[in-house]
Amino acid sequence: MNGQSQQQPVAPVRQTQVEQSPEPEGPAPEGPLRVVIADDQGLVRTGFRMILSAAGIEVVAEASDGEEAVAAVRRTRPDIVLMDIRMPRLDGLEATRRILRGAADDPQVLILTTFDLDRYVYAALAAGASGFLLKDVTPEYLVAAVRLVRSGDALLAPAITRRLVERFAAGGERGSAVHRDLAALTPRELEVLRQLAGGLSNAELAVTLGVSEATVKTHVTRILSKLGLRDRAQAVVAAYEAGLVTPGSPRGR
Repeated sequence: MNGQSQQQPVAPVRQTQVEQSPEPEGPAPEGPLRVVIADDQGLVRTGFRMILSAAGIEVVAEASDGEEAVAAVRRTRPDIVLMDIRMPRLDGLEATRRILRGAADDPQVLILTTFDLDRYVYAALAAGASGFLLKDVTPEYLVAAVRLVRSGDALLAPAITRRLVERFAAGGERGSAVHRDLAALTPRELEVLRQLAGGLSNAELAVTLGVSEATVKTHVTRILSKLGLRDRAQAVVAAYEAGLVTPGSPRGR
């Protein structure tokens, strides 16, 4: 829980070492949230459990490796999984793939990470993760982030999106099939996707495009439907695969 940097999500966020903005805001879902915590460090699990429980969020299971995480999810059917990447027996990426493989009632997975694990970012998003949390996250931020992701938003810091841009600029993956699918989007939907991939929240998109947040949400829903995507995080991956975001324009402009 100690550390030097704070992560920024797509929605209004806290700070990295050089960037500041408010805590993420999102509507609290109906009913108590159910969470599984998967991390091989017992102190991390205990700390997160205490923070979430104090906020009325139910921690239904803990896991110390990926195998335990997959079993815990199948047993408890949580809403959210907090998933460490580097764990024994089965790492967090493969555990995420197994958890999100085809079931209609998949939970959202938030990856627990540090900035030195950036090489895993694309793989985690492609596996279906809904975002990332730093392990030194503040209690307030942790609670807000879990609720935000459950409301259907993605948790992606501008620092994360910039690294994705750099990956593709350096010869990373390009998805020709994704590029063809973009032809189904209207010009306005393409612009929404471009700005979303650059890290704009719904509120920021509304201001940029001169429309209401409700209209932005409608556009995002249609984009996900047309591209067959799970959530905003996968929309970010699709935008980079299609080359909608380029180096030098980290916010998609």
